[in-house]
Amino acid sequence: MSLHIALLRGINVGGRNKLPMKDLAALFGEAGCNEVRTYIQSGNVVFEATPTLARRIPGIITASIGELFGLEIPVVTRSAHELAAIVSANPYVRDGIEEKQLHTAFLVDRPSATSIAALDPQRSPPDEFVVHNAEIYLRCPNGLARTKLTNAYFDARLGTTSTVRNWRTTLELLEMTRD
Repeated sequence: MSLHIALLRGINVGGRNKLPMKDLAALFGEAGCNEVRTYIQSGNVVFEATPTLARRIPGIITASIGELFGLEIPVVTRSAHELAAIVSANPYVRDGIEEKQLHTAFLVDRPSATSIAALDPQRSPPDEFVVHNAEIYLRCPNGLARTKLTNAYFDARLGTTSTVRNWRTTLELLEMTRD
């Protein structure tokens, strides 16, 4: 058994896709996960599972949410080890950029080099991004609400599904894996 993080996209945002965290935690427990904990209301779950179960969790949880709540919610997972590597690799942190400007888009699939090269680095100045493995590090000085670097843009261009977390949430999830 090892620790993993699940990141659900688009729940409890703007009064839409309501999903109580206690119900979400129960779904993980019913799927066979242990030590299930949630963080804030936006669909962040830390859980313990075997590697085999952890690989199946996105499909299991998406299907369960669909059946019980009628919602189609993508789920992205990372191991605690992967999340630690993601945090360590953020180029904007190394450059000393203010934490409140930073976000991470977690992708379901690692994009191809061709699709990454087709992204427009000037899409939303002064915003910046760096694609690294199956994550996109975002620097949005004017806030995420004002950027054109959206889930829809990255999903369409990279042929995958993403969910974004601010840097504070990313760090808190990593800390939860260390408790």
